[in-house]
Amino acid sequence: MTVGFLIAPGDALLRARANYLSTAVEPVGTLETALAHATRLLDAQPALAAQQASEILRAVPGHPHACLLLGAAQRLNGDSTAALATLSDLARGQPNSAATHLELGIVLGQVGRIAEAITALRRAVQLKPDRPDAWRQLADHLDVAGEAAAADEARARFLKAANQDPRLMAAANALVDNDVPRAEALLRSHLKQHETDIAALRMLAEVAARLRRYADAQVLLERCLELAPSFHAARHNYAMVLYRQAKAEAALPEIERLLKLEPRNPSYRNLKAAVLATLGDYTDSIEVYEAVLREYPDQAKVWMSYGHALKTARRFDDSVTAYHRAIQLMPSLGEAYWSLANLKTYRFTAADVAALRAALEGAELTPDDRLHFEYALGKALEDEASYEESFEHYANGAKIRRRLVGYDPDETTEHVRRSQSVYTAELFANLRDAGCPAPDPIFIVGLPRAGSTLLEQILASHSRVEGTMELPDIPSMARELNARRAREDEAQYPGVVATMSPDELRALGERYLAQTRVQRKSSAPFFIDKMPNNFMHVGLLHLILPNAKIIDARRHPLGCCFSGFKQHFARGQNFSYSLTDTGRFYSDYVELMAHFDALLPGRVHRVHYESMIDDTEGEVRRLLDYCGLPFEAQCLKFYENERAVRTASSEQVRQPIYKDGVDHWKHYEPWLGPLKEALGPVLESYPAVPDFGERVPVSD
Repeated sequence: MTVGFLIAPGDALLRARANYLSTAVEPVGTLETALAHATRLLDAQPALAAQQASEILRAVPGHPHACLLLGAAQRLNGDSTAALATLSDLARGQPNSAATHLELGIVLGQVGRIAEAITALRRAVQLKPDRPDAWRQLADHLDVAGEAAAADEARARFLKAANQDPRLMAAANALVDNDVPRAEALLRSHLKQHETDIAALRMLAEVAARLRRYADAQVLLERCLELAPSFHAARHNYAMVLYRQAKAEAALPEIERLLKLEPRNPSYRNLKAAVLATLGDYTDSIEVYEAVLREYPDQAKVWMSYGHALKTARRFDDSVTAYHRAIQLMPSLGEAYWSLANLKTYRFTAADVAALRAALEGAELTPDDRLHFEYALGKALEDEASYEESFEHYANGAKIRRRLVGYDPDETTEHVRRSQSVYTAELFANLRDAGCPAPDPIFIVGLPRAGSTLLEQILASHSRVEGTMELPDIPSMARELNARRAREDEAQYPGVVATMSPDELRALGERYLAQTRVQRKSSAPFFIDKMPNNFMHVGLLHLILPNAKIIDARRHPLGCCFSGFKQHFARGQNFSYSLTDTGRFYSDYVELMAHFDALLPGRVHRVHYESMIDDTEGEVRRLLDYCGLPFEAQCLKFYENERAVRTASSEQVRQPIYKDGVDHWKHYEPWLGPLKEALGPVLESYPAVPDFGERVPVSD
């Protein structure tokens, strides 16, 4: 889902309403007194304010200020229909009144006419660019429409309008211009002298969020809420930051607190639905989406998020319907087309393919929409066996995505070198008794598209094992350990691990179990964490959870890498958007796993995808033996498991194993030269591992 980030303190609309209503006209004499009285009544007693405004209009029919007061009072009194009629008439007669367009925009939003509300609010800010309440309302409505970038821009304009302190205005201007480094420097300088300025703290949190430093944003927002517990917009931001860090359990009570104040706020409800889905509560998540869509049926991106939840809950046909509804409402929404393609079992019609081609021929697509159309058309052409053109579109999409995310393959190689230097036989021997002894987790690691979802589904079909999802806790823990270097002058991760005591390592293991408890819905003694990138942290896993199982899902380098290359991932896996980068990443992965195989023989159980396809029962029995589990026949009927599956392979693992996909990459082999070159000896040796030779240790 798409949710905006920045909202400013308090309800600027309520604080400013008296000001803008009182300046809408130039009242005189007793009329001025009557208007002022109606304005004072507006927020506390809107029904009486409406009566007062009606009396004024009987005496002075069509008086603009009185009409505006009446419309505002009708809206606050819950009579949206009457308010809409009053304000629509007024807007036609007063086309240059910012206050009128603001009120009209608010009531249009309340009745679910979001596109019209945005038009009215944009007119309001065009007429009065320095009105903060109008910018805030515009940002909130853009959130509902799923226009995250425009919402962020509107909130930056809100800050610029709301904070008249010249020391903050320069930072606000920098945010509006997306000059993040300048904004950060100005705000940090300001906060050195004014450390309790919640507006500045809030703005700095926005800077941190734009840089994806969500942990920093969380700290800043916690300080905001400590200073101003009723800073509801900051609480919304705080919930969002928690959600973006996969701290859904912590985010949920913050959202519930906000919903007690504004139970119909669509932004809050959308975020709640997304958080519930992250927690695996798909029934409740779907119910929230359905409630929002009943009130706001024309929101394409909400329909798309709804489709995602339906897909995971195994309501395939309903998810297709939801995605098509999103496309109908917003034909330029490339992500909705890709969502259909990402079902893997959906087949585009000739009309769909024509629409995909027509969209790509247009010049007005955003880069994000364009790359989604490219990937979707690549999948459609693949299904038609038009492999050369299919590859062209996959490559086009990957090229756009790589520009957007950036990736430095040297950083991955450097991580491997550091891990080889840090994790030694001596270290493991010295810390033999460290870590939390609980055997609960089963980690499935490797590269995406290597068969990890299949392994998860097989294991989750066992009565003693629960499947969860790709849990972000270990990578998040690694990032925190790396951050300690700056704060405490410790070694860079993973070097910092070698400085930790057995008790510290045990505490990390216990923390992991506590954090992941929310994902465990059954009483099964074991659970699966299938975050593939955890292969980067095998050394950490072994030290903090020495009795956890670690399974390496491995697939033929060309099959695995190309499958990843043609997959657009919602987040992460930034290496996958270049054949060369993907090949290097796979080679680094094989080398790192070979290092742990040498130091800890038998610690990691490897399953080659091709072997699982050729000898399913034999591989399943060996897998269960490694996990210390008795054989259960339902593990061979994994496709009958009704559990929710939250990856791109969700529909594929609901079918019996078939061999057709094993060598599917061969259709694209003529264009895989850069991948083969990057893989080098790893490709030549597969399924064996080449001799990587001695590497020069890396020091911190």
